[in-house]
Amino acid sequence: MLAVDTPSLLYRAFFALPKSIKGADGKPVNALLGTANMLLQAVVDYGPRAVICCFGAEAGAYRVKAFPAYHADRPPMPPELEHQWELAPDFLAACGWSSLDAGDLEADDLLGSLATLESKAGGATLIFSGDRDMFQCASKQVTVLYPSRGGPQLIGPAEVRRRSGVDPLQIPDLIALRGDPSDGIPGAKGIGEKGAALLLSQYGSLEAVLAAADDEASKMTARTRASLLADPALLRSFKAMATLQPITLKRPKDAALKASAGAAAARELGMNRLAERLEKAANVKA
Repeated sequence: MLAVDTPSLLYRAFFALPKSIKGADGKPVNALLGTANMLLQAVVDYGPRAVICCFGAEAGAYRVKAFPAYHADRPPMPPELEHQWELAPDFLAACGWSSLDAGDLEADDLLGSLATLESKAGGATLIFSGDRDMFQCASKQVTVLYPSRGGPQLIGPAEVRRRSGVDPLQIPDLIALRGDPSDGIPGAKGIGEKGAALLLSQYGSLEAVLAAADDEASKMTARTRASLLADPALLRSFKAMATLQPITLKRPKDAALKASAGAAAARELGMNRLAERLEKAANVKA
């Protein structure tokens, strides 16, 4: 199953492709085009049994409640992207790619819940996302498809450890300690990414790190100890914010690419090259 962080891909495509790419109504379609091309290539490369495009709140209510500065500095959605966002679910559905909305939670909570559900059923999941928070989902059955300039990279547990210095399940602890500027989470002052990874390699979890900081017999420096003990409750709330929330779902049914219908929808929106690519896929399938 391919579980898609649709907001992540739409934003990435919007800023990667020029706004001069416009549809039949003269409005930009760069985000839709880029997202569809990325998804179509993933379908060709990996042949998923279904593609589930996840949406959700810009900032989950429980995260904002825990820390009001969460996502507070993010600029509003560009108007050129707003109309594409509204068109996305219907266009994706025309291609055979269903959409789910997390409501008050975020798309990443849906992604994690879908991956857990698929793993319990004995299946494998590709999570297509540019959000490193999703590295916490990596396992034997779950791989993150992470966009990059040279093409999406497959991120499994070993690659998570190489990149971050911690195991996938320690990612929320890592975020709590080092922070996450993109989400407005400051972390523990002065710790940083390398320092956070080192602490977790030594003690294993945020809770164990805090316990060591409170133990004068530990070898932790006074500066590090002071940073960790300045507000332990806040660090715990950062971990809770970084931990994906479970959502009760039914396992999605198999759904093949609807190349012909997708091509018609693409052509209606003025994305003729994408339509041709989908029509070619339909002919190959036939």
